[in-house]
Amino acid sequence: MTGRFDVAVIGGGIHGAGVAQAAAAAGHSICVLEQFDGLARGTSGRSSKLIHGGLRYLETFQLALVRVCLYERALLLKNASQLVRLVPVCLPVYRHSRRSAWRVRSGLLLYGLLGGLTPECRFETVPKREWRNLDGLETHGLRAVFRYFDAQTDDVALTQAVMRSAQALGAHLITGARVTHVDLSGHGAEVVYQSAHAEEIIRARVVVNAAGPWVNLVLQSATPNPRMLPVSLVQGAHIIVPGTLTHGIYYAEAPRDGRPVFFMPWRGNTLVGTTETAYSGDPAEVAPLPTEIDYLLAAHAATFPTRVVSRDEVIDAFAGLRVLPTKDPSLSVRPRETRLLTDRMQTPRLTSIN
Repeated sequence: MTGRFDVAVIGGGIHGAGVAQAAAAAGHSICVLEQFDGLARGTSGRSSKLIHGGLRYLETFQLALVRVCLYERALLLKNASQLVRLVPVCLPVYRHSRRSAWRVRSGLLLYGLLGGLTPECRFETVPKREWRNLDGLETHGLRAVFRYFDAQTDDVALTQAVMRSAQALGAHLITGARVTHVDLSGHGAEVVYQSAHAEEIIRARVVVNAAGPWVNLVLQSATPNPRMLPVSLVQGAHIIVPGTLTHGIYYAEAPRDGRPVFFMPWRGNTLVGTTETAYSGDPAEVAPLPTEIDYLLAAHAATFPTRVVSRDEVIDAFAGLRVLPTKDPSLSVRPRETRLLTDRMQTPRLTSIN
């Protein structure tokens, strides 16, 4: 396909779909280029399936980010109720937990205040008499269980729905289109991509680089050479194990290092995640490490001792890549805000999303 558009979007994940929808709704002509044959083949289809309010970001004092997360969650619950639903989350606190009950309670109270104390942002304490009914949750050394609410989604279906909305507004989508060069030497941009049949070119006033883990590879293909994003890739692995959870999601500490791990009902089974492991290499080849699978199995066994699962019983395992700033050596405390980088200050032709 050749043509001229107002905006060319590189990447068919949730960022690319969202940009295409917003730009098309504003009346712009849009073309989305996705290197794979379908949408959400990267990070957007390998997430924890949560539209979460950012509770864990309170520990690193990212209050503005939590407020934004809660606001965006509320919008999705309203505008995409068929795909995003509110689910109760049980947060157990043990004698050996790194986060005490008063600290968790204080965090949940602040969380509610940042969300405007709406019903979906409030929490409660689960009475001790109900603990034995919580899906086999470990009760030895259990000090308190708090229940709050978060949202769960099918990440692939949500991305596809947003893109369908963009297409209904006039956006064009080309899959199987691997971008090989972005020429910024003129007033706008030329984007060269390789399809299954030939090399193609489209022209656009501006290009949005929403390639996720491939964001710097797209920048490397551009001339004149723009600045690279100072980012690193962090792998997050998930496993799916037999057995479902009837009381919603559980948010507990991993026994090995105290990192928070989610246990979620997912299509009749349980989804467990996630990890944080530095990654280098081809983003298309990311896969769970054996050590990550063992880590998540140990967390599952510690939280639900009557549901111990061996590695042979794992139904599925997958990993996605987060694109995080490199300035902080600790993976868990790096900022999660979305950032934009342009090729120049005035009338930018290329904007990259991180």
